[in-house]
Amino acid sequence: MTAPSGRPYYTEDINFALLAEGDAALQAILDANKGRIDWQDPKALKCLTNAILARDFSLKLTLPDDRLCPPIPVRWNYIRWIQDLLATTQSSTTITGLDIGTGASAIYALLAARLGWRMRGSDIDGKSVSYAQRNAQNNRLRILIATTTPAEPLIPLDRFPEDELDFVVCNPPFYSSDEDMQSAYADNPIPASAVCTGSMNEMIGPGGDVGFATRLIEESLVLRERVRWYTCMLSRLISLHQVITKLKEAGIVNWAVTNLQAGQKTRRWAVAWSFRDFRPANEVARHGELVLGVLPPATEWTITVAGVKAADVGRKVNELMSALDLRWVWKEGITTGMAATESNVWSRAARRKKKAIEAVGMSVDHDSDGSDEDIALVVKVVCSDGRADVRWMRGLDHVIWESFCGMLKRSLGAR
Repeated sequence: MTAPSGRPYYTEDINFALLAEGDAALQAILDANKGRIDWQDPKALKCLTNAILARDFSLKLTLPDDRLCPPIPVRWNYIRWIQDLLATTQSSTTITGLDIGTGASAIYALLAARLGWRMRGSDIDGKSVSYAQRNAQNNRLRILIATTTPAEPLIPLDRFPEDELDFVVCNPPFYSSDEDMQSAYADNPIPASAVCTGSMNEMIGPGGDVGFATRLIEESLVLRERVRWYTCMLSRLISLHQVITKLKEAGIVNWAVTNLQAGQKTRRWAVAWSFRDFRPANEVARHGELVLGVLPPATEWTITVAGVKAADVGRKVNELMSALDLRWVWKEGITTGMAATESNVWSRAARRKKKAIEAVGMSVDHDSDGSDEDIALVVKVVCSDGRADVRWMRGLDHVIWESFCGMLKRSLGAR
């Protein structure tokens, strides 16, 4: 059975009683603990994880006692967000992803494979790789998993058949040392909600999650467009702030963020970045409850023109776009248009230049060959009663995008 591609995010706490109706082992655990889960009991956590996987994804796990048992809701929310990233940027018939540090469960690879994606995995721990391969086989999923070394790249493309990937996913070690981990627990006013069974290499790494993400950023600066979306989970909001700062310092301008919280318990965040110019939908780029300091530029604007019918809004937009020196496709039946331009052609200087050239009978065609490499901005404009919704589809320069929206707003007489 394959999980539905449109399966929603987990947003509420799991109803254990309802879940146990289809799982005798979980029901026995609840009966023995007055209807509750004992979060300090590793066996109870494994049973809960397998109950969720069986009901929602038709998956099952075999795990050793000394490796992480993954909480499923947050893990699925991460994969679901990547699905939205891919769906709202660039279409592809075959999706190939890499789970860095796949762990004994290979949970991200399994969940992604349930969507029909081709998955690869890597880990530096031989025991985890052995269990990961077993879990892939037990679920009849073809997942290629490689044992790597700490000295190898995080994205070891030479270990796999593909030259390019659609995404990488990773749940890095959150802490830089045992002292860092103990301090994080001590500073948290809320005790850890569940016992930790993770091994040292799963929990602790150089620089913690920020150090891991920094290393991933450095590798991405070399690989660049060979991976559509680089992504990384982060343990704390302060980590997210630090990673966003590092992205900006590296000159990376296309990024997205999400709050992966599923219910009322543990919060986790994830960040994604791309060197390609395809922009995700606004609700994907800025997904979940977030703070202003980590947000990427908005990719959607709504221009309000109160009291104006959709056809009249569309007519004004079409007339305006048709007069500009850009590529414009208009579908009157659905009052929707797409514009592509190689530069700002709506500024006063650009319009004056066009008029001067036309006055002497010269061509106003661009010097470029019209290839995708010349595109600076692609937008979609959807007109409806009282509004025009503008979606940033492609482009790396937020200044030209915001300038376009400002021009359109002024031209429509919006306030």
